[in-house]
Amino acid sequence: MISTVIVGAAGRMGRLLTAAVLDNPDFDLTGAVEVPGSPAIGMDAGTLARQSPCGVAVAAELAPAVNAADVLIEFAAPDCVTDHARTAAAAECALVIGTTGFAAADRQALEDLAANGARILLAPNMSVGVNLLFYLCEKVVPILGSDYDIEVVEMHHNRKKDAPSGTAVRLGEILAEAAGLPWPQSARFGRQGQVGERTRSEIGMHAVRGGDAVGDHTVILAAQGERIELTHRASSRETFVQGALRAARFIVDAAPGLYDMQDVLGLRDADTPRQRLPH
Repeated sequence: MISTVIVGAAGRMGRLLTAAVLDNPDFDLTGAVEVPGSPAIGMDAGTLARQSPCGVAVAAELAPAVNAADVLIEFAAPDCVTDHARTAAAAECALVIGTTGFAAADRQALEDLAANGARILLAPNMSVGVNLLFYLCEKVVPILGSDYDIEVVEMHHNRKKDAPSGTAVRLGEILAEAAGLPWPQSARFGRQGQVGERTRSEIGMHAVRGGDAVGDHTVILAAQGERIELTHRASSRETFVQGALRAARFIVDAAPGLYDMQDVLGLRDADTPRQRLPH
């Protein structure tokens, strides 16, 4: 069994992950962590996830939990992730990180930890379908060529704090690289007013917020006379949960390094270098 610690156990994803780990015979929940001062501290993690009590109390300290764990699954706020990663790496505990919105210094810190022996899997979206979308974009854009304008549209629920989404940013990075454009210089984040004609050297990025939308991402490839649209829609957060568990199975047996879901799904070509660290 894979001994697992959930960070952000009281959040929406944290509760779903806790329930999934408790229901999966391949996993053993050995720790649940929340920020100091959270009203969830001291609660049974199973009860918090609307499951039967499991005997694991939500704690404010990460170090005791990771000392006996195989993997930490992290969906907490980005300003906490670097410290959590350092603590887990020191305990030789592998990490699965689904948090987005990192600052450049935090991203570099994770790269440095991986270069020095940590096992880190970082993905802006754990969905198998979204990661297939990443792969398809990488392949399709060079085939179509520069005659096709590229636009990315994403929609999420009205409680999402960052825009564009980490998944949309990752799509932008992949599309820019495939099209031979610089990132983020090529990004056009929305348009308003007299912005002039669209250029061939830009990638449009558009964020929509409303209701309870789990996550929709559409890549539009438009040329004279035709338009291709590649769309992924998540109807339930369960897709992210199952992807995170799949990632955890992968990373506990991986060599030290920085990985993403392309590695988990076997979508990285042998001659393709590992992608840049996602936002």
